[in-house]
Amino acid sequence: MYKVRIEDSFAAAHFLRDYHGKCENLHGHNYKVYVYLKGENLNEGGMLYDFTYLKKDLKTVLDKIDHTNLNDLTENGKEVFDQNPSAERIAKYIFDKLIEASENLNSLLYRVDVFETEKNRATYER
Repeated sequence: MYKVRIEDSFAAAHFLRDYHGKCENLHGHNYKVYVYLKGENLNEGGMLYDFTYLKKDLKTVLDKIDHTNLNDLTENGKEVFDQNPSAERIAKYIFDKLIEASENLNSLLYRVDVFETEKNRATYER
């Protein structure tokens, strides 16, 4: 099994409803994101997936949330994070948006990690 990982980052603000602590207040993070692919076959260039395309796809997704208040993010008139943009929900959002960005990723993408800090990480994995 071949595996690859890329990373990127974005900055955003958010607050968590029903948290009952200081994170209910508006605050921000410099998030780090890891994206993982795996597969058994390499392409004709000897790669699982071209890093250039993967980095471009991730940048497209992160540009939509970079320097925003995640609580305000809407798509098709609906709140994306249901007023609770936790790291877990952000990881799933990035995962889903990457698959939307490229059908080629559907069979390869298996995990997204979102770090709020160097010590705190949430993962969405299938």
